[in-house]
Amino acid sequence: MLISEFFIMVNQPTLLSTQLFYKDRVVEVTLNRVMLGFWKEIETRRKRSASFNCISKDADHHFLLVSEIVGARETKEEEDQTNKDGGRKHRVLLYPYAFTVSYTERTKHHCWRYKDIIFHCLDEAQRQQWVQTINNQLSLLSIRPKRLLVYINPYSGKQRGKWIYEQRVAPLFSRASISTDVIVTESANHARDHLKTEVDLKQYDGVVCVGGDGMFSEVVHGLVSRTQSDSRVDQNQPNQDLVPCALRIGIIPAGSTDCICYSTTGTNDPVTSALHIIMGDSQPMDVCSVHHNNTFLRYSVSLLGYGFYGDVLTDSERKRWMGPSRYDFSGLKTFLTHQYYEGTVAFLPAEDNLGNPRDKIKCMTGCYRSRDGDGVWRVIRGKFLAINAASMSCACPRSPRGLSPYAHLADGTTDLILVRKASRLDFLRHLMRHTNKDDQFDMSFVEVHRVRRFRFVPKQSNGISEVDLSETSGKKICNQVCTAHPNNDTGHSNWNCDGEILPHADIQVSVHCQLIRLFARGVERRTTFDTYTWSVIEGSSLSWQA
Repeated sequence: MLISEFFIMVNQPTLLSTQLFYKDRVVEVTLNRVMLGFWKEIETRRKRSASFNCISKDADHHFLLVSEIVGARETKEEEDQTNKDGGRKHRVLLYPYAFTVSYTERTKHHCWRYKDIIFHCLDEAQRQQWVQTINNQLSLLSIRPKRLLVYINPYSGKQRGKWIYEQRVAPLFSRASISTDVIVTESANHARDHLKTEVDLKQYDGVVCVGGDGMFSEVVHGLVSRTQSDSRVDQNQPNQDLVPCALRIGIIPAGSTDCICYSTTGTNDPVTSALHIIMGDSQPMDVCSVHHNNTFLRYSVSLLGYGFYGDVLTDSERKRWMGPSRYDFSGLKTFLTHQYYEGTVAFLPAEDNLGNPRDKIKCMTGCYRSRDGDGVWRVIRGKFLAINAASMSCACPRSPRGLSPYAHLADGTTDLILVRKASRLDFLRHLMRHTNKDDQFDMSFVEVHRVRRFRFVPKQSNGISEVDLSETSGKKICNQVCTAHPNNDTGHSNWNCDGEILPHADIQVSVHCQLIRLFARGVERRTTFDTYTWSVIEGSSLSWQA
């Protein structure tokens, strides 16, 4: 920490400063608008300090940022009895009134945990003053949600969504004084349809979905469609600029893979996600719109896959009775089938300042990039085992680096991955690299492009001439691709759009930059737990930055 930043924190106007009892010693506790601290020992006896999100780790001083506090409350007697600190007899006699400050603590593997500190006061008035003052400061943090609409899919993953919310998430929301309206979905697209037509969005600060990636997709479709409808935007126009959603979306992971949660927080831990929501974090995210012949089909936030991933999904849908194991079975079957598909891809590359999918620049906290104007469309045709578009890394516990490890969440692009026809052994090597640290793009039959728009037409017919490649008009290129291939579904694969099968193979995809925002902050860069950098926000609080 810079010395100047330290003095900014300690020189804030003091709101409260009194002597309290903590563990087996009397300490002087100071609260200002930025931090709860610093705690100076009054008694001469010293014990080793607690290591809770502190900036200074010596025995005399501890600091806890107000922005890291979940809430303060009067301590119940049963809570205090479970506290095994020393000096209990002395504390009960002289400081009988306790209050608890709850805060977030970062642990390994990007997980956050919920911790409590218990202080003891001399009288009831002092306790109430501390609890009220701390909570008043938290209420001034305008980025924090006060009321949330929660959708729970009780059938996601191992069908533990309702239990995860009630046992692990709801108590945290309660302690953060967040009110919730909870809806347990009863059928597919229940949440989507409810958001599109019924709910009054103005009364909420965000929407939370408890479930897997499919549940998140439902909420995205409902919220984005509702926003466009209210703004009178025609979603059927492929080149239409869409209106960003005002409400943030929270994800409580309870699915099979939880790819979106893992890619945006670095973990698929429900408590971590709940704490990101409580803190009011905001992570913008791109959304792809998918059209066929000027008709809107779906939105995609993670993966569009044709060929291998489309065939895996198509086959697995016929085997739902197998449960989650159907994906492994269908994956093996599709690999052994080793089917390739002919087609033509036209795409608009991203500008050089947006990097490339192999630049080894990971998308981390605070990673936002700008976009420039139109470029020159390119056309590629051939036989493909797979065509994938990854708008994020698509990382998950089984594939920690994902399909495109250096894809970015909010730069207005998607990484277009073309896997040409190759031997079964080479394709297996490519797939295996998704589970290790080897470069899955470092193969002669694989190419990857960072694009802002693309179009695919299956089953090559007349083709496109070399002269057409020099055209700068995206509309002209797309029209030529359309007329080059008659509409023939025989022998086509299906597109896997975030786990849903699209009804058409001929699609046009546009990336909408930062169309939605999540209650997240991206994957944090920090790998140790004793170094922080702080920045002042509106002169009243500090926020953690990587």
